[in-house]
Amino acid sequence: MGPLKLDQVHTWTIDDVKEWLEKNGFLQYVPLLCFRHRIDGKALLTLSESDLKSPPLSIQVLGDIKRLAISVHELQTLNPVLISQWRSSADDSLAYRNTNNGPKLRRRRHRREASDSSDLNTFGSEFSEDEGDHSHGSQRQLKPEVWKTAVGMVYFFSVTWITAIVMVIVHDRVPDMQTYPPLPDIFLDNIPYMPWAFSMCELTGIILFLIWMAILFFHKHRFILLRRMFSLFGSVFLLRCITMIITSLSVPGKHLECKARSYGEWRDKIRTAFLIWLGGGMSIQGVRTCGDYMFSGHTVALTLLNFFITEYTPRSMYYLHTFTWVLNIFGVFFILAGHEHYSIDIFIAFYISTRLFLYYHALANNRAFVRDDRRRTRIWFPLFYFFESGVDGPVPNEYEWPVSIPEKVQRLVSQFFV
Repeated sequence: MGPLKLDQVHTWTIDDVKEWLEKNGFLQYVPLLCFRHRIDGKALLTLSESDLKSPPLSIQVLGDIKRLAISVHELQTLNPVLISQWRSSADDSLAYRNTNNGPKLRRRRHRREASDSSDLNTFGSEFSEDEGDHSHGSQRQLKPEVWKTAVGMVYFFSVTWITAIVMVIVHDRVPDMQTYPPLPDIFLDNIPYMPWAFSMCELTGIILFLIWMAILFFHKHRFILLRRMFSLFGSVFLLRCITMIITSLSVPGKHLECKARSYGEWRDKIRTAFLIWLGGGMSIQGVRTCGDYMFSGHTVALTLLNFFITEYTPRSMYYLHTFTWVLNIFGVFFILAGHEHYSIDIFIAFYISTRLFLYYHALANNRAFVRDDRRRTRIWFPLFYFFESGVDGPVPNEYEWPVSIPEKVQRLVSQFFV
């Protein structure tokens, strides 16, 4: 028997698989794989980590599962042509059945496509997922599409300008504090007012923003991340403009001095809106507004920044993730302690921000659900379709040096991202 040809695994017999297992330190699994289940070369190439963990194999030792899955994945990478041929034939078979059996099987394929398309190479995605990256990142070309990022930036800043104008309008409509006292609130009624709390909330937001800017600086796909940030922030704040202008809630805190302002002309309102826009709506920048309660813009900013940081950093950076979640939670608490928003404002803001973030990324990471329904996607999610049409699947967490930096500094900073 000659040496095993690693690039022709599909020709291996059961005895060849037995020899390969012995050489790679998996002698104890020879009876299970070769004698009981008769695994030959073709069957070996199709094994995934889930196959090893699930019945009928049901290997119980996690370390052996990982090592065997890595070894199988190495064989798969040495036989890419064969793997792609099998995958292509599987797709052709699916297409034939869909053509002859109608839309029912097509819908069923939509539900299973994400997992079925990787059955022949499942471990590649599982391994990168364990490392905190998204699957198949290095095998796909993700175009930065800088012009779309520029469009997203215009969209975001346009929405912030609209928000500033709406904040001026709702300030003029704020209910009189003598006639309409603060509404009953289970948290505000039981949390004493802390005059410094709202400034602390904005400080936590600044810290989260600086962390996110550092991630964007080093992330290889920073323009895609920026596009998603502009899209999500802009969409949530645009929705906030609608909720603010529909209903005006009474002022939540007695310490707030809120009353309608009288402006001579629209020119004065535009000037005030510009000052709000320039200060980012932050009190530490000298911006004081009333009436913009439903829902909390500060909670939106804190929550989305937290989610972006945890989504686009490796899972191994759990200390960073814990830190950002603590900042998010304390920032929300500081809003309540400062009596700047009702509890319902914060709850609605957190719910809308998290749902929109998760829904957006669920669609972006599982293009199989929308690939064959592009017309419907273009109609119902035009913004999503525009920004994500050039991104096929999850964005991997890969980092690079965007500028020339001395090697010593590179090695020092790389320790935090590897």
